[in-house]
Amino acid sequence: MADTDTTTAPRVLIAEPDPRLRELLTRLLLSVRADVLIDACENGSQAMAQLVHHPDLVIAARELAGLDGLDLLRSVRREARKPVLPFILMSDRSDSAAVREALPLAPTAYLTKPLNMQALQQRVQDLLQGFGQEDDPPPVMMPGMTLERFLEARRIDTEGAPLMADVQTAVMRSLNPRGLNLRLFEAEIRIDPQVTAVLLAAANSAAQHREGKVQTLLQALAKLGAVQSLNLVMGLALKRSAKLKDAELAEYAEYYWGLSLHTAEYARTLARMLEVDQERCYCAGLLHCLGDLALLRCLQDWKLAGGKLEEGDTAKALKAFGASYGSELRRRWRLPLELRDLIASIYGFGGGVYARDDLAMNLAAQLARLKSDEGLEEIAKSKSARLLKMGVPELSRLRRA
Repeated sequence: MADTDTTTAPRVLIAEPDPRLRELLTRLLLSVRADVLIDACENGSQAMAQLVHHPDLVIAARELAGLDGLDLLRSVRREARKPVLPFILMSDRSDSAAVREALPLAPTAYLTKPLNMQALQQRVQDLLQGFGQEDDPPPVMMPGMTLERFLEARRIDTEGAPLMADVQTAVMRSLNPRGLNLRLFEAEIRIDPQVTAVLLAAANSAAQHREGKVQTLLQALAKLGAVQSLNLVMGLALKRSAKLKDAELAEYAEYYWGLSLHTAEYARTLARMLEVDQERCYCAGLLHCLGDLALLRCLQDWKLAGGKLEEGDTAKALKAFGASYGSELRRRWRLPLELRDLIASIYGFGGGVYARDDLAMNLAAQLARLKSDEGLEEIAKSKSARLLKMGVPELSRLRRA
């Protein structure tokens, strides 16, 4: 899978000596544009070095060590860039002499501290909200196209599942003055199948092919690092149909998401009991409905293109295409074969020796699909339960856990 395209995302340089204010400005920028790329530094020399990245906006304090913010602005204006680079200058000084000194350099805004964050947010929003974004048109419906043909064609190029987690909130909760806390970030986004799959795919791509394959979200985050992980995740929110707005399709998505989460949690509990890799089993459980969720996203595209969904069409499409969509995504995104085999064990076994983690996955999926008014007797008779020596009493305790 190719990395998420970030070429149209705006880049902002923050030059501010106070780490708390740098964090506050970072949060403000992300609240305005989820995909913004941020270079943050604490002094003027660092800021000058960062200019080689060609930012689309500079927010700089006048009172910087070494090269001050006014000198930084002077250097930027000397380049005579077209269009003019927006530059917001912040300062502790509000006297008329200080303002007059800055005015000939045409700062986009001259703001005095303490900052009016609401006014700054509005100013930044005006500068960034429409930057670099092209309309993402809905798919075009070819004459005579049927739903079956549409879904078959989309199977090989689907972008995956809709987002189920609020990624922007996840980012905000995981930021600290030193940047993105990867462990906190993992805890926030681990519930989302699409985010997990995309980060795994990126971490296992040819560009990242170092050491062995990664099979868990935390391993993927560690390999990609904070900046690339953040850019990939925030870029997902800008894709067409990233969120399902159709009520019926969203209801189906909630069901499959819930099924994924329940399977993942049961799998982790069983893995802990059986002393096998808990996080790997959790990841396999989370991803096993990826195809069903991706199909629902394509059905929304079908409707956006003017197609109709009659009663029962969604259920029929899921039954006919859900599994093949999942297989295609796992293959195209080059998810590790070991992880794919673990997902496959949810649906059944081949011959030979059965590994404990395979048995755990199969049993976890059965428990996740069990309705609240159904008993455990049939599950207790299954091959996975019998081989793991789990009867109705043990399954009952597991179900209550």
